[in-house]
Amino acid sequence: MRREFYDRLARPFEQDEKKKRRLLLVNNVITKALYIAYPVLLAVLAVQRDPRLLRTVLVPFLSFAGVTLFRRLCNVRRPYEVWKTPPLIPKETKGKSFPSRHVFSIYIIAMAVFWVYPPAGAVILAAGVFLAAVRVIARVHFVRDVAAGAAIGVGLGWIGFFLIPLAG
Repeated sequence: MRREFYDRLARPFEQDEKKKRRLLLVNNVITKALYIAYPVLLAVLAVQRDPRLLRTVLVPFLSFAGVTLFRRLCNVRRPYEVWKTPPLIPKETKGKSFPSRHVFSIYIIAMAVFWVYPPAGAVILAAGVFLAAVRVIARVHFVRDVAAGAAIGVGLGWIGFFLIPLAG
């Protein structure tokens, strides 16, 4: 996709400070809610001595480590680097754009939650769509970055939580 596509997405938020603040709010609320939901899930599983706790920790942790290493090795530039345009979300990171780790994280955690409590997992999966859109609109990721983050999160979550049988 060309720069014009991303400029067309960002323009309404660049031209209206109120819209920009709402975009940043959506990014912050979804991100913070996710980083609260996951530890709460782990705490509930720990208190209940649920045998799924270890897998609920290991699958996201190992997947996150793998994605982080892959991003570092690929070191793909971000839209604001490629086009020398300011991102709508304040960010100075150089490279490491592919895949989006924010989007990957919401989807791998959504899969963990879905494994334990499907209705809540479905809500988080839906929130992932909004987070992905915000990251693209804000010019911190390309569509390919967020699509890959979502696909890898769902794929590794499906493998780690649903395809590999639970021991015991």
